[in-house]
Amino acid sequence: MPIKNQRINITTNEKLMSNIILIAKQEKKTVSTLAKELIEEALDKREDMYLSTIANSREIESSKIIRHAEAWT
Repeated sequence: MPIKNQRINITTNEKLMSNIILIAKQEKKTVSTLAKELIEEALDKREDMYLSTIANSREIESSKIIRHAEAWT
């Protein structure tokens, strides 16, 4: 039977683990839930940085500038 949600195992140092446990307690979440949320946030941030890089390169490469009013007329 296929597993609905995949699992991962990670190894952390003591300081990182104690920080995760502390935040999880403060937010009344399990360590696993908090770790999942932190991973999701990091992936979103990395995706934003990647897309920003693409947008910046396109902005620099573009030689023709169209003013806002011209674009919508």
